[in-house]
Amino acid sequence: MDDVIDMAPAQTAVAAQPARPVAAATSGAVAPADLLRYALENGADLDRLEKLMELQQRYEENEARKAYVADMAEFKLNPPQIVKDKLVQFSGTSYTHATLGNVTSAIVEGLAKHGFSHRWDTEQQGAQVVVTCILTHRKGHCERTTLSAAKDDSGKKNNIQQMASAITYLQRYTLLAATGLATHDQGDDDGAGAELDTTLADNWIAKVNAAPTDADVLKVWELGIAAIERANDKHAYKEFKDAVAARRAALVQP
Repeated sequence: MDDVIDMAPAQTAVAAQPARPVAAATSGAVAPADLLRYALENGADLDRLEKLMELQQRYEENEARKAYVADMAEFKLNPPQIVKDKLVQFSGTSYTHATLGNVTSAIVEGLAKHGFSHRWDTEQQGAQVVVTCILTHRKGHCERTTLSAAKDDSGKKNNIQQMASAITYLQRYTLLAATGLATHDQGDDDGAGAELDTTLADNWIAKVNAAPTDADVLKVWELGIAAIERANDKHAYKEFKDAVAARRAALVQP
């Protein structure tokens, strides 16, 4: 009987000990959410709760950003190959480019496997069309890439077609820029079938087509041709030269 009586106080003393946060008992790191939960349980004032909520929000945003970077790196380990699939010819100009459908079909499937989705925002600012590609990760972090250009009045397009062509062009290049990818030719100039890295040409062509005046085109030409000559890229030189001629011709048309 004495043994039973002696055990009762010991059980009561153990039950009376205050509960500790689970995270603190099981690991050395305590997340902001654990601190917030503990503060709520202990009747913290509103000011302290607001600061803990802000801390938790910053923590979640940083974790989402790190997940975005990690999964983008995984995506880049096996990037899709995007081949230029359309020949464009007008007014003595001839060049190939990857269509929007070809670009998106090659990229979107790979992005989805790593938790990414994309969308475009489009607006008009005066004579300029502005397109923003928004790349969003499943954890919530997103990044934006914006390009602008004048309406594409090359060829014999009507007003709506000029607008649609510019939007399509900008959608294509903002998605490529957001993912850090470039298009490739189906073969080299000798027809040997080797794929070419056209990043240099594509970057300067995008700047040319975004130039609003002939004077701006010439400035881009001077900078671009210097970079291309330093790289000794004959293929880029030809594509860039053709793009500059096409843009200048489009700007002088009534």
